[in-house]
Amino acid sequence: MTGQIRGELRTVPVPDGLAGMRVDQAIARLFGLSRTVAADLVADGAVVLDGSAPAKSDRVHPGAYLEVTLPAPESAEAIVAAPVDGLVVVYADDDIVVVDKPVGVAAHPSPGWTGPTVLAGLAAMGQTVATSGAAERQGIVHRLDVGTSGLMVVAKSEHAYSILKRAFKVRTVEKRYHAVVQGHLDPFRGTIDAPIDRHPTHDYKWAVVSGGKNSVTHYDTVEAFPAASLVDVRLETGRTHQIRVHFSALRHPCVGDLTYGADPTLSRRLGLSRQWLHARELAFDHPSSGDRVRFTSEYPEDLAHALRVLRGED
Repeated sequence: MTGQIRGELRTVPVPDGLAGMRVDQAIARLFGLSRTVAADLVADGAVVLDGSAPAKSDRVHPGAYLEVTLPAPESAEAIVAAPVDGLVVVYADDDIVVVDKPVGVAAHPSPGWTGPTVLAGLAAMGQTVATSGAAERQGIVHRLDVGTSGLMVVAKSEHAYSILKRAFKVRTVEKRYHAVVQGHLDPFRGTIDAPIDRHPTHDYKWAVVSGGKNSVTHYDTVEAFPAASLVDVRLETGRTHQIRVHFSALRHPCVGDLTYGADPTLSRRLGLSRQWLHARELAFDHPSSGDRVRFTSEYPEDLAHALRVLRGED
């Protein structure tokens, strides 16, 4: 961010829970930004703390006033239709479109991301989406990481957007993932109940942190190999990087997930350049009919190849 500052001016008091935090960290927490974007805002003079321009490392105290000029979001018109290789529409009607998202594709535009997005791909297919939601992520009711493949549902009607957002909030949507994790889980079937929040020192990572958001992951071992296990995962909550963080905290990171401690030698042997994690199944009540609908996605070739190597087939 350089040059003239444009966007929305927000003035907020610092809450007690952020006492003693660095300015960039406090801004990231308050407005849901990455620490990098928050630091850029401070450097560009878009932040005022109690009437003065702070340094990003200055500390905030309760009751102080932060004035932040947030960057203007991309408008809906700024989403340029662009075909996305490998993006498949599994199902579509007037209310919803269910897609099978390939690896390397983001759900929607975001600061710093210049690669393909689900919304741009849908626009290229002639699929319109609901106008509800922030301008750059209209119709999006949940997301998958760029490095995670599999099923996503996007709302096409305003009615569907409202119903699906609530369904995700009250946890009536069933989200099942398959993951290959290092080693063997003990017990083979169980629940990980550990709070997650931003990593205390790395703004691009998340971690199990005391006082973080409630996060619950259920898992069941499907198949065990000498060096790894294929597990079926059901999410009760939907935190950013939840599966990756939870299994890493157990010292069984997703194979290929170098960000969260995976063995690079094993990753190379399996030919993986990303985490072995796939959104396998998605089930929810259709927003108009109320009928339960269920969708399943097959493994993409990179994950299928890694499994064959683990089984000794390749």
